[in-house]
Amino acid sequence: MGNHVKVEEWFLQYGDDVYNFLVYYTRSYDVEDIVQEVFLKALKSAEYFEERSNPKTWLLSIARRLVIDRYRKEKRYKLLTFELIRKNVGSRTAEDLVINDETLREIFNYINEMNNAYRNVIVCRLILEYSVQETSEILGWSKSKVSLTYHRALTSLKQMMVKDRDGGMVNG
Repeated sequence: MGNHVKVEEWFLQYGDDVYNFLVYYTRSYDVEDIVQEVFLKALKSAEYFEERSNPKTWLLSIARRLVIDRYRKEKRYKLLTFELIRKNVGSRTAEDLVINDETLREIFNYINEMNNAYRNVIVCRLILEYSVQETSEILGWSKSKVSLTYHRALTSLKQMMVKDRDGGMVNG
């Protein structure tokens, strides 16, 4: 009975975080089934949770593994909806919103062109704003790999943007 209460508390506390992570990670809003699966798996495995990590990062690791398993079975990827990376636009003018939309859409397209490792670390660190430690636990990488891959991903993103802006010419 204790595990039910613990997992129920985790659901109330971290359910939105798991949902948001899955939306970004799967590039789809249709993740309710996976969220449910995460917490069912957590319920079955709660007795093995050693509390060496934060329950949130443990749940996000479960979510990530479930998605990877689904991708392996389905062998297809869905497109991440652009609205997910849109920041709070507040009271900007229509012109500002259009310019902001175009810029964010370009950045979104660049991120989607990146390899999985770069895209995953950018989603965790830049978009979801997880710490290096949290990203390390979620992706199952060392902290140094997270930092190095994040740096390389940002450098790659910058190069893609400069190359596109300069018409295909990248200056070292």
